[in-house]
Amino acid sequence: MKNSYRFFENRECEYYPCHKGIDHLNCLFCYCPLYSRKHCPGTHTWIEKDGVAIKNCTDCTFPHEPENYPVIIEFLKHPEK
Repeated sequence: MKNSYRFFENRECEYYPCHKGIDHLNCLFCYCPLYSRKHCPGTHTWIEKDGVAIKNCTDCTFPHEPENYPVIIEFLKHPEK
């Protein structure tokens, strides 16, 4: 498979599919490596709990879309300022 290092789909996972509406769900970034970033290319919202802002990525599918692999890698190469 061409570029197979960029894609991994675990259909045996008890949570698969964790997001609806994606034909080929990339599980490589099951836990998003950009979660700790205040600014990321995914769609997220902020919720407040006990006076603390928490990033809510529940509806974000960005890290699970195979074509976004190079974007994530570029973000990881550069620390957030």
